[in-house]
Amino acid sequence: MKILALLGSPRKGNSEILLNEASKICNEKNHELILIKPCHLNISGCTACDGCKETGTCIISDDMDKIYPLLKESQRIIIASPIFFFGIPGQFKLLVDRVQCLWYEKYILKKVSPHPLKRKALIMLVGGMKKGEIGITCAEATLKAFLRTIDVREERTLSYLGYDEPEAILKNSSALQEVRKATEELLKDD
Repeated sequence: MKILALLGSPRKGNSEILLNEASKICNEKNHELILIKPCHLNISGCTACDGCKETGTCIISDDMDKIYPLLKESQRIIIASPIFFFGIPGQFKLLVDRVQCLWYEKYILKKVSPHPLKRKALIMLVGGMKKGEIGITCAEATLKAFLRTIDVREERTLSYLGYDEPEAILKNSSALQEVRKATEELLKDD
């Protein structure tokens, strides 16, 4: 199974720890895992130029050219991201916004997906504020819209609040167990 792992964090920290735990399960089961860290890529923002309106193909050429096929081909997607100001980090948001061309392809050009919502995703969100539920709600809404656009259904969202310092999530052993269990569920065939 081809699995795309998206790490929204620009630093080494709690989101990466959770994603690494999920990745271990994927590797143990010999799945093909591709890790994308948007902060290490050259991704321009969507300019709303409508250059993709007629074709469903973005006219901006950058590292997204390598990501579009992965978004279309992966059978599972695992997302791990921190919450920055009630949303996902800017580097990750650039990637999300650039699927506007796929939105046009799906909703305006009516191109039918070869696998409508047969693929599924696991979302893991980590916030520093102990009472940051609004951040989880906002980030989750953005990511669900992103997944819906690329014909992937959200299987489950795991959220953890009050983990601001890098590696603080390691103090919560049940979080790592929860990630392992959720990943195993994600990898099951429907």
